[in-house]
Formats: sequence, structure tokens, C-alpha cells
Amino acid sequence: MEDNYIEIANEFSLARVRKVKTRNGERLEISAPKQESKILLDPLELESLTWQTSELFAELLTQPFGPETEYV
Repeated sequence: MEDNYIEIANEFSLARVRKVKTRNGERLEISAPKQESKILLDPLELESLTWQTSELFAELLTQPFGPETEYV
């Protein structure tokens, strides 16, 4: 079951999602193969996504790879 990914894609991006078991409990792994990045989210982190608005995600996508200037 842990090797079963769900893929969600469109013309701009591809994301893979699967449930994994860690020593700290179950997590949702979200990966972006084209960006070679992934994140593990616990249930609270996932639930907190539902508290956000679509506007927040739109704002995050204005600079999807972070700000051009680095803050020290």
C-alpha cells in the first residue's frame, strides 16, 4: 500500500501523493518529481491546510520558488 502513489497532473505540474508510516505515525508524502522535492505532513499539518483560503495559495504561487532576494 505504501508504494501506491496517486498522481495529479495538468499542463503545468505533476504531484504524487501517498500515505507512509514513520516511527512517529502516519504521514502524507507529497512529491513533485520535476522539482525533485517532497514533504511529509502529519495529520495536524494536513488539517491546517483546510483552514486556509484559496487566496493564500494564489499568493504562494506568485513566487513558487521563494523570493528572489534572500533574507538573512
